Amino acid sequence: MSDTALPRTARVIAPAGLAPGAGYSQVAWGTGRTVAVSGQVALDEHGALVGPGDPEAQARQVFENVRRCLAEAGATFADVIKLTFFATDVAQLPALRAARDAVIDTARPPASSAFVVAALIRPEFLVEVDALAVVPATAD
Repeated sequence: MSDTALPRTARVIAPAGLAPGAGYSQVAWGTGRTVAVSGQVALDEHGALVGPGDPEAQARQVFENVRRCLAEAGATFADVIKLTFFATDVAQLPALRAARDAVIDTARPPASSAFVVAALIRPEFLVEVDALAVVPATAD
């Protein structure tokens, strides 16, 4: 088993007997306060769709929205231990990975899952991402 510390409280491991993840970690955990970010879609601060028909633009907006949610909870992408991707076409996964790679430490990526789905909540949404983070406990 290989155990690697992430920048704050999260840790990732590659369990013995499992192939290493290609762009994700097999297991991640942390000690502290848990932050769950609901699935984010490509809406700007006014509720307007960003990037109609453009999975790259939508993926960038989705990760910006995740970043804003994390920041509001006192977290950063360094605290993320799990990401879940939803795409309406497998061809959109590279756009999600590129947007993810722009904001995470790719040497120690979080655990991740990806799903290709028939549709998201509105037909113009191509991708969605939710996140789970662990930040140091504070005396709130």
